[in-house]
Amino acid sequence: MEFEFFILDWIQTHLRHPILDPIIVFITTLGNAGILWIGLTILLAVRKSTRKTAAALAVALGLCLLWGNLLLKPLIGRIRPFNAQDAITLLIAAPLDYSFPSGHTMSSFAAAMVLLLTERRMGIPAMILAGLIAFSRMYLYVHYPTDVLAGLLMGCLFGWFAVRIVQKLHAHRFQRNQQEKPHR
Repeated sequence: MEFEFFILDWIQTHLRHPILDPIIVFITTLGNAGILWIGLTILLAVRKSTRKTAAALAVALGLCLLWGNLLLKPLIGRIRPFNAQDAITLLIAAPLDYSFPSGHTMSSFAAAMVLLLTERRMGIPAMILAGLIAFSRMYLYVHYPTDVLAGLLMGCLFGWFAVRIVQKLHAHRFQRNQQEKPHR
């Protein structure tokens, strides 16, 4: 844990700056409650050509909610770094839940992975944004580096898994529809 505080304190000492502060706060806000990714899911669900992507996003975000926020956070119960260091002034409201894993990071990388695998033109900017959101959590002293790393790994795994689930369901449905067509 000392190494994690070393990284967080290094960010505070060498990277934190009054010009960057509002930018980082804005970036982290994009990940609040997964609202950006949920909104994107809804938008993609409107067009028939992107409905499979929307379904995969919904599955990935659901996995993040269930595994990360509802299961792992309370099970592990890791306190946040700002609770362990008294001298930190937060730039955002103090999160009330536990620290591990980073939900912002997990949902952002889950969505970005789905987009990277299904809509590549959107996937690359989404991965960059996910990385910025992940970094913002350490900059703001609300997550340890291992919280962010776990969120990144779990998010990518959930995103990949969600795409595979939707592909298999779609293939199964297509096959079933082909079998039900009358032969001429």
